[in-house]
Amino acid sequence: MSYKFSNFAAISKIYSGMGFRPEWLKQKEHNYFIPFVIVVTAVVALWLLFFAHNSVLSWIKAGAEVKSQEKEMATLQLDIDAMDARIDALTNNRDSVEAFARERYHFAAPGDDVYIAE
Repeated sequence: MSYKFSNFAAISKIYSGMGFRPEWLKQKEHNYFIPFVIVVTAVVALWLLFFAHNSVLSWIKAGAEVKSQEKEMATLQLDIDAMDARIDALTNNRDSVEAFARERYHFAAPGDDVYIAE
């Protein structure tokens, strides 16, 4: 079914009666809606950026914490590798075990004179 309107005023009356273009939007004193939406959006954005439990600041702090933990892990891995090399040297080489025992625990072979200077 097709309707033909030759008058724009009749068309706007039909649309305003159907709810597509409410009259209160046309009035000047009711044009506070857009600034209200902007303010509410800004408040929500600030809340999400700074004050929420899972905010952007907490993401940044977590990223910094992850980076520092990764640095610490790399440092500890180097220490572990050095200790593994030391363990390998002490378990496979008799001379290194003997040198370690003499330096660390002041062991001496039979017939050796040990002098400790402090």
